[in-house]
Amino acid sequence: MDTGDRFAALVGAFAGEPGVTLPGEPGHRGFGADALKVDGSIFAMLVRGGLVLKLPAGRVAALVGSGAATPFSNGAGRVMREWAVLTGGDDGADLTLAREALEHVRSRSARP
Repeated sequence: MDTGDRFAALVGAFAGEPGVTLPGEPGHRGFGADALKVDGSIFAMLVRGGLVLKLPAGRVAALVGSGAATPFSNGAGRVMREWAVLTGGDDGADLTLAREALEHVRSRSARP
């Protein structure tokens, strides 16, 4: 399954999830238009052909160390420590990690 199909599977899995905005929904333009968001913050997106998730820095480091992900860098080459590009193609692992990303971002947006 290619990365676009993997992301489409995540979009389907999160459809109807409270607080989650899907790509293409009204008000979803500009940077992050092709992203899954919770409470306005991105937790999963497609970038340069890669499936990218926002996770705690320690979790990203563990995924990179195990080979399940590579570091994500912004357009200027700066590594973003809370973002990982998934390398595998396992739908179950994608969904599990995307749920972790959702909860991570949701918990950050709940802070005062």
